[in-house]
Amino acid sequence: MARKEPDAIRITSATRSHGEDISRRQRRYLFSMAIRTLCFVLAVVFAGGVLMWLFIAASFVLPYVAVVAANAGSSPDTGGPEPFAPEPTRGALEPPPR
Repeated sequence: MARKEPDAIRITSATRSHGEDISRRQRRYLFSMAIRTLCFVLAVVFAGGVLMWLFIAASFVLPYVAVVAANAGSSPDTGGPEPFAPEPTRGALEPPPR
């Protein structure tokens, strides 16, 4: 039976790797394009009604939104340790008596 290694503990506040960032942006773009395709199909289904024009408008706006979101800079990774801050109740160290 193979041993399962524990997950690595993250000890840095470094951002994601470039490959992981690209992969995340590609998934967001593909998800948005899937919604656009669904809007176009729904526009065909609801042909002749007010909903048709709503879905057509959404299918025209979504590519712009998807490209802007995909080309946006990488978002900061909130994982990792918190920066060290001394306890506010403790005072500074005093020098030794002379």
